[in-house]
Amino acid sequence: MKHASKRRDVAAPGLDNTAPTAAPHAGWVKSTHWIATVSFLLLVFTGSEILMVHPRLYWGNVGNDLTPAWIELPISRNFRHGGWEGNEAFFIGADAPVSEARTFKTFNRNSWGRSLHFLAGWGLVAAGVVYLLAGIVSGHFRRHLLPNWAEIRPRALWADLVDHARLRVRGATDGPDYGRLQKCVYFGVVFIALPGTVLTGFAMSPAIAAAYPWLLKLWGGYQSARTVHFLLAVALVLFTAVHVYMVVKSGFRRQMRAMTLGRKST
Repeated sequence: MKHASKRRDVAAPGLDNTAPTAAPHAGWVKSTHWIATVSFLLLVFTGSEILMVHPRLYWGNVGNDLTPAWIELPISRNFRHGGWEGNEAFFIGADAPVSEARTFKTFNRNSWGRSLHFLAGWGLVAAGVVYLLAGIVSGHFRRHLLPNWAEIRPRALWADLVDHARLRVRGATDGPDYGRLQKCVYFGVVFIALPGTVLTGFAMSPAIAAAYPWLLKLWGGYQSARTVHFLLAVALVLFTAVHVYMVVKSGFRRQMRAMTLGRKST
């Protein structure tokens, strides 16, 4: 949720931190912003831990160490193994069931990560639902977030992208008057990336998928849902990194005050 500052006749806010205090946001924007932030950080942390256990992605409904992967991520010692050898007991005891073992010990303790990941996901869902409803009822999306046809012309978007890359960003106004590139990016995050992440996450839940099997069909299978979930998560992490960078360049103290202690003007 990008925020703007009170500035006049400033050509490059990313290079000038002398502008007045940023315009405070509404209370519902602040609360949903920080709940979503905490939930998202927990999701990134626990999601990374879950992915380390099996850092291979597939398309379709089935995928394991013996099937070809679409991509293999070298992020843990579970990345690759040299085949299978011998038997290994599930637990200590003469009557313990055994299974084929990999050629080395694997990292496979992520039950806590899965539980915390699912719990943090509900925090993001709750904040997102409140934000969506409040944004629709208040007219925030219609007035500030939805780009018009003139704003999404390729030439105009390219010019705005070049300006951002060169830190030549237009001066912000007194309120959430987003630029055309901001509108497109935020629209994609709010209405595509975040809902897609939630739906693919639901599709990977056995209980939810059993009750609503159309979720798996929507994504083409469990493994396809997992892969799309990962790609959307990467896009959101990149967005967050750029978002934080722009906040810092445009005046970190002013922007944080606007999103925390600042009072909404009447």
